[in-house]
Amino acid sequence: MNDAIADFADRLVDVDGVVKTVYVAGSGPAVVLMPEMPGISPDVLRFARWLADAGFTVYVPSLFGVDGAYPTTVEGERIARRACVSAEFRAFAGGGTSPVTAWLRGLARQAHADCGGPGIGAIGLCFTGNFALTMALEPAVIAPVVNHPSLPLDDPAGLELSEDDAVAVRDRINRDGLSVLAYRFDSDRWCTGQRFAAYRKLLGDAFDGRVLPGNSANTEPPPFFRDVVQTPHSVVTAHFVDEEGHPTVQARDEILAHLTARLRPS
Repeated sequence: MNDAIADFADRLVDVDGVVKTVYVAGSGPAVVLMPEMPGISPDVLRFARWLADAGFTVYVPSLFGVDGAYPTTVEGERIARRACVSAEFRAFAGGGTSPVTAWLRGLARQAHADCGGPGIGAIGLCFTGNFALTMALEPAVIAPVVNHPSLPLDDPAGLELSEDDAVAVRDRINRDGLSVLAYRFDSDRWCTGQRFAAYRKLLGDAFDGRVLPGNSANTEPPPFFRDVVQTPHSVVTAHFVDEEGHPTVQARDEILAHLTARLRPS
C-alpha cells in the first residue's frame, strides 16, 4: 500500500536557485534522511517516522521516483535508469562526487539553522548511501550514517568521491573527531566487503562498519527489491524485519542511539 505522507509538511526548499520538495516531520535536532532507489517508499517513510518519534526533526528530500509509492518492477527500473544518466548523480566509476550532494549540503545548513543544536545527522540509503559521507563537507553535519551504499554501480571497491573530496572528507572527519556508522548485509552484491574495506582505508578507525547476516533479511521485500536488487540489501527499510531482537531492529536502534549521542548530548 502506498503512503499519502499526510503527517509530514511538504516544503519547497531553494538552494542556490535549485528547488526540491522536502518532507519534514518531528521536532528537535535535524536529521536529513535521503531516499533509496527507487524513491521515498513507505519503508523509507517508516524509518523517517522512527526518527521523528526518537526526538528529531527529519527532512526527507525528494530526489527521484514517485513520493510515497511502491513502484512496480518496470517502473522502478525506469526510475533507476533515469537517475543513472541524470546530471545530478554519478552512478558509475570515474564520475567523481555526485553534484546533488552540493544541494544536500545546502539543505543541511538550512535544517541546522531551523532546528539548532550542535549539528545535524545525515543518513544515506543505497543509491544515496555515500552521500551522507560527502555531506560531512558541510560543518553542520556531525553524525553521518552510511547504509548499504551502492555507488558506483560498476566498481565494488569504489566510493563515489572525487580524489579531492575524499581527502577533504577524511581531513574533516579526523579534525573534528567524527565517526561514520555504516551497515550492510554480508551477502549484499551491491554493497560488498570491498566497499567497506575502501571506507576503512580512507577513514581508519573513524569508520564503524557493521555487517548483518544476509539470511536475516526480509524474504518478501517490495517488487523492485525482489526482482531487480535480488539480494539482501536494505537493512532498515525494504529488508527490515520488525521482530524484537532481530538484527535489523538492533541496527535501527543503534542508529537512533548514535544520533542521540551526537545530536542530543547530555
